[in-house]
Amino acid sequence: MKKTLALLGRWAALLILLLGVLLAGPVWMLASDQIVTEAHWSALDRSSANIAPSPEDVSEAVVQVYAARAYNWRGAFGVHAWIATKAQDADYYRLHQVLSWRRPTVVSSIDMPDRFWFGNSPELLADYRGEQAQAMIPRIDDAVARFPYVDLYRVWPGPNSNSFIAWVAREVPGFDVSLPITAIGKDYLFDNVFAPVPSGTGYQFSLGGVVGVLVAREEGVEVNVLGLGVGVDIMRPAIKLPGIGRLGMPAGVMGNH
Repeated sequence: MKKTLALLGRWAALLILLLGVLLAGPVWMLASDQIVTEAHWSALDRSSANIAPSPEDVSEAVVQVYAARAYNWRGAFGVHAWIATKAQDADYYRLHQVLSWRRPTVVSSIDMPDRFWFGNSPELLADYRGEQAQAMIPRIDDAVARFPYVDLYRVWPGPNSNSFIAWVAREVPGFDVSLPITAIGKDYLFDNVFAPVPSGTGYQFSLGGVVGVLVAREEGVEVNVLGLGVGVDIMRPAIKLPGIGRLGMPAGVMGNH
């Protein structure tokens, strides 16, 4: 009995240590005031970041993917991602995203493509233009319409807004997107345990988005533990930490821009 209790005590200590390591990044993000938690959502910036080309200036088709820190305390852990598309000669962008407070959760609407996400600046993850983008748009629309979990949203481990982007990327040939380590939910593989990564440059194994490993040319090597990821990017040297994100060279923007 004593040996059993001692063994359980060691496992409990290891688990506490692991949780401490995984949560250190999010705690630092909150403690360093890099995450806005006090302001009401209605008072936060929702203006354009001036990243997307204006439809008035660019007639060619555009497909882009953005991510920005999530609203309130969730931003200490991860990002919210969305897709923006503009067809050839169109004078507007259509956004596709999953919103936790909507049912169905999938929302497709005409909107500003590069809007601040409740005070948090967006980061461009993918940028496709011209004929390739034009060919992608109906395929993206079709994949969005087929998303299997329109009535279910879970911040952790998924399905959530990042699970949605990863799923659409896997469903549309040539629509490759490298989601950041802070895109919690990207490793949720629905009914699968093994799948190509959203960037199309490798593969990943995941048990319900809770535990898994990813190996790819674009993302590098990532290990997901309890939904929080750590990793190493070899192509663009950097380490990836829970909450904090990427430390090192900036990630590349995928696409044909």
